[in-house]
Amino acid sequence: MTLQLGDTVPDFESDSTEGPIRFHDWIEGSWTVLFSHPKDFTPVCTTELGAVAKLKPEFDRRGVKVIGLSVDPVSEHKKWAGDIEETQGAALNFPLLADPDRKIADLYGMIHPNASDTMTVRSVYIIGPDKKLKLSLVYPASTGRNFDEILRAIDSLQLTANHSVATPADWTRGEDVIIVPSVSDEEARKKFPGGWKTIKPYLRVVPEPAE
Repeated sequence: MTLQLGDTVPDFESDSTEGPIRFHDWIEGSWTVLFSHPKDFTPVCTTELGAVAKLKPEFDRRGVKVIGLSVDPVSEHKKWAGDIEETQGAALNFPLLADPDRKIADLYGMIHPNASDTMTVRSVYIIGPDKKLKLSLVYPASTGRNFDEILRAIDSLQLTANHSVATPADWTRGEDVIIVPSVSDEEARKKFPGGWKTIKPYLRVVPEPAE
């Protein structure tokens, strides 16, 4: 299956380190990050799970649930959790799904035959409260994920979901944003009564709207 932006993400049931999970029920109208790992006890993924555990308060502050997936069974996940806490200084504080039959990996297109015909690649899916895919990233086994960038992308997705704006390159919270081209100047005067700076007719910069 090829999962495209805007698609409703597939539902599934799976065991996890926090018990059985039906994914759509678990989302419960929240923003969600699902990220996959090819195997337990792998070095890069050990650092990534530790990084997410440390950043969990930042995800919580944004109302975002995080959930990991690895193809090994929960019994192995629980052993791996001990290594993560020992080596990364952070205990696993979010569920880690088991996918020993690769059912979820197949549902989400996590197996790329050109990379491996059996192992999941390291994917990231940011899912909206409407259960639709908002962003996806795919990393090779050799490159650790940057979860600060994932948080930055979530900030942009949440802001732009509620306001008629887009975020420019390298944007972070508090910086100016761009009025989307579909909003006319007349409409923009109502939405942004404080005004904006027109750099080009299609490039109108405005302070970040208040939430």
